[in-house]
Amino acid sequence: MKRFLFSVATMVAVSMGLVGCNGTQNNIPQEITNDEVILHAWSWSFNTVAENMHLIAEAGYDMVQTSPAQTCFVGEDGGMALFSAEGDSVRGKWYYYYQPIDWKIGNYMLGSRNEFKAMCDSARKYGVRVIVDVLPNHVAIDHTAVTAALDSVVGGHENLFHANGFTDITQWNDRYECTTGMMGKLPDVNTENPDFQYYYMKYVNDLIACGARGFRYDTAKHIGLPSDPTDEKSERNNFWDIATGREAIKDITLLYPDSLFIYGEVLQDRNVKELEYAEYMDLTASNYGGALRNALNHHSYHADNLAEWHHPVAANQLVTWVESHDTYCNAHESAGMSDELIRQGYVFLTARQHGTPLFYSRPAGSTRDNYWGNNRVGERGNDEFFHPEVVAAIAFRKAMSGYAEQVVATDNGAVIEVMRGNKGIALINISEEAQTIALTTTLPNGTYTDKVHNTTFTVADGNISGELAPLASYIIY
Repeated sequence: MKRFLFSVATMVAVSMGLVGCNGTQNNIPQEITNDEVILHAWSWSFNTVAENMHLIAEAGYDMVQTSPAQTCFVGEDGGMALFSAEGDSVRGKWYYYYQPIDWKIGNYMLGSRNEFKAMCDSARKYGVRVIVDVLPNHVAIDHTAVTAALDSVVGGHENLFHANGFTDITQWNDRYECTTGMMGKLPDVNTENPDFQYYYMKYVNDLIACGARGFRYDTAKHIGLPSDPTDEKSERNNFWDIATGREAIKDITLLYPDSLFIYGEVLQDRNVKELEYAEYMDLTASNYGGALRNALNHHSYHADNLAEWHHPVAANQLVTWVESHDTYCNAHESAGMSDELIRQGYVFLTARQHGTPLFYSRPAGSTRDNYWGNNRVGERGNDEFFHPEVVAAIAFRKAMSGYAEQVVATDNGAVIEVMRGNKGIALINISEEAQTIALTTTLPNGTYTDKVHNTTFTVADGNISGELAPLASYIIY
């Protein structure tokens, strides 16, 4: 699992007062940094991911995250629509792969075990790591669809669930309800049952054996921590110790734990134990995503507090996003934002020193009037993941590795400048109007041409001046 420690050089810099309150150092490379980026290939089939692996690698992504790979409930006669309404000619819902009926690789929506392995082989060829979305917390709403094999290994159907597993969560900030109760009519699995743990870890290790090199844990905050109250069927909450390789279960231990990238969907709220979860894995920066969307929607950096990460966990242990598949698909809280606006937010996150940015791939053909676009599970998302501004931001992130950030904005908040030491900057216009700027900068005096639009900027006496098109970003280094 990814872990970062302060280097001796950084501690010396702190002790000498070379690190400012905004986290910058006086052009001294800083050892703590996040360089990697994730493409969330949402609802792409394993074959589609494999077919596009060259493009993913060329764009600069280090990791590609798949949707859930385990056996799932077959909904609406196996229809492959992302989302269908009554009367549609093609039926289906994207979220059926979030309804497990067994933990074996392969489902009707994304592909077989052999196709999963072929995708991982392709990723290895191009130097990309595969992250799999895993969900041990619950089964399908129709729990009678659970396979006989799964029921058998846990000693009977009733042993698959917490004693409280069919009780709806009503108090989301009550840790007992949150970690043992039923969420959205999805019966809660007894993740502390040793027989289930053994079966689940065989699935995880099979994913790794096929080539997976990381996991996103769905609904992670609904799986108990050691300090949480236990279900009456459980002796102790040890799932995370087993899932992250700290403990063995029977004769199985997590394969290659030190080489895996693991993060959990721990959505922030009251009484969420982020610091304890962070002892096991990286976490989603959900509140920061909300703050960023608020600033973008107001077309002003000053509309929210983007200087703070809105999280008690260190920024280098956060997965950041402008939007996730949940913010896009569920309440559509981000789906109304234009591709161009989302892109500027992503460039901002990617240009920053910390956090691991995740780019969510929206459906191909989607518009602000038609969120589902071509409305087909398995197909590639739209072209935004390899837009030139996105690709340039990823290249900038890697070129600026080790250099501390400083972030400033114009008085009207329309243009954000992310400076990395005195080596490079990103200029991001989040407004729908052209902007003329004169901003302080760390770049040396000179004339610069950005990497995307070939636009010229001038630096003199510590200020950069130039013209920015609406909803456009410029990379200079």
